[in-house]
Amino acid sequence: MSEIGDMAKECKAQVVIVDRPISGVQTRNLEKEWNVKVLDRNQIILEIFAARAQTYEGKLQVELARLLDTMPRMVDAWMGSLSRQGGGIGTRGLGEKAIEMDRRHIRRQIVQVKKKLESVRAQREQRRAARKKHQIPTFALIGYTNSGKSCLLNTLTKSKVMSKDLLFATLDPTTRKVHLNDSKPALITDTVGFIRKLPHHLIDAFKATLEESANADILIHVIDLSNPHMEKHVEVVNELIHQFNWQDKPLIHAYNKMDIAPFQKRFQARGENRVFISAATGEGIDHLKTLMNRCIDQLAVKVDLFIPSQDKGRIFELSHDAQNMVQEENPHGIACQVYMIPSLIFKWRKYIQQY
Repeated sequence: MSEIGDMAKECKAQVVIVDRPISGVQTRNLEKEWNVKVLDRNQIILEIFAARAQTYEGKLQVELARLLDTMPRMVDAWMGSLSRQGGGIGTRGLGEKAIEMDRRHIRRQIVQVKKKLESVRAQREQRRAARKKHQIPTFALIGYTNSGKSCLLNTLTKSKVMSKDLLFATLDPTTRKVHLNDSKPALITDTVGFIRKLPHHLIDAFKATLEESANADILIHVIDLSNPHMEKHVEVVNELIHQFNWQDKPLIHAYNKMDIAPFQKRFQARGENRVFISAATGEGIDHLKTLMNRCIDQLAVKVDLFIPSQDKGRIFELSHDAQNMVQEENPHGIACQVYMIPSLIFKWRKYIQQY
């Protein structure tokens, strides 16, 4: 302990960062011991998040995470400090701890921020419902922070979303339309990056953002092939996939930055549906689109339809939406057996045969 204090003094450090969560009383004791400001891992992550937040929703999520992080730190931090209030009718009396007053204030703030986030979440749900009406398959980009998700979104959709070599450059989900190799459109969403030991209060604060991935039909796990800790990063993301109960979703492993990664790193690639790409140069993107198409096709289920004679003109449209269509015509219309992805079934619901 004293060695760290000596090192901080020798290099004239202004802050010492502890790579693990520590309590308020631990922080106070360490600052007293080392005579320097002490921050833990969670506080540093929150500082980065605060610096990156640009939108109203992003700032609300960071504020909620900060408030949730502050609550447990207050325990023992005040060391029994008392807010001396006079006795009498209508007063709280002597000896009420100041910490209790502050904790009540923070609880009220948490409730207010959650209400605002709930309003934002409802608006996001309305947008998702509107997208579902168009019956377009959806993808979500997930992965360790700084793996190149935003750059990949820009390459796939020809967008200009902010893409920088920074931790947590993306906090707010961004959805764009992408045209795959057969010209069929799909929607793809860029989401916040993951990190090891993701604090629980960050998960709670960013639930609305994580819902974008939870509601996607297919996940694309973007992996930085050039990172020396690649395998550990993949393990972290896989653990979070199970924690969020996304393990049943189709998953594509997109090993990014192949243009700067040593060739031998490819032998460390794991998982089905894997593809090597460079979002920066465009190498491998066509292969990724082919794989995205294949995953969409694998979502298809068998559906029996009957198109009445007056609607026979929709057969061409049906042939575009469905796969492996078998037709049998009779005087009243056309019976069709097709394979169709779930997001399109609603569109053709009035023609579905019930047995």
